Amino acid sequence: MKKANGAAVVSTMIVCYIFWLLVTGQIVEFFYGEASWQILAAGLIVSFAVALFSARFFIHDDTFFLANPIHILKLIGYCFGTFMIELAKANIDMAKRAFSPKLPANSGIVKVPVNLDKEYAQAMLANSITLTPGTITMDMAEDGNGQLYYYIHWIDVASQDPEEAGEMIKGTLEKGIGGIWK
Repeated sequence: MKKANGAAVVSTMIVCYIFWLLVTGQIVEFFYGEASWQILAAGLIVSFAVALFSARFFIHDDTFFLANPIHILKLIGYCFGTFMIELAKANIDMAKRAFSPKLPANSGIVKVPVNLDKEYAQAMLANSITLTPGTITMDMAEDGNGQLYYYIHWIDVASQDPEEAGEMIKGTLEKGIGGIWK
């Protein structure tokens, strides 16, 4: 198992602390000048403890990659642009299927190639596919040549060809995520 370095612990602690501030509501209190220093201090201590135990599982490469404003803007653009558009299209398709029972459900599992190098990008794509109605990323596997594949359960298998099915399922999602995690 990989050991976490100091930078990985610090970046994990920052993310945990931000989450702590959001969950406890202290971020709002902070801006109004009513934040409790005890809660802020407890959050810092808990975030540090969590980071010590979990940083090695979360941080693998380039510790402060998302600290770059360009990467953050690309991430926001993906989340509120590309992903939302694909999510809306998938929801409309699922609504049509729910209200029109005569539409055939040709469900099955397809093997789709993935062309992303970074683990974070691969995880983000798998989660994006799973969050989109009608598809679930079930597994990932690598062939002998180093090509990564996802096995995806798809509610309407329109093609068994891996390349064509991959373009239909992950087309703009993979391009958007690839732009973030270069």
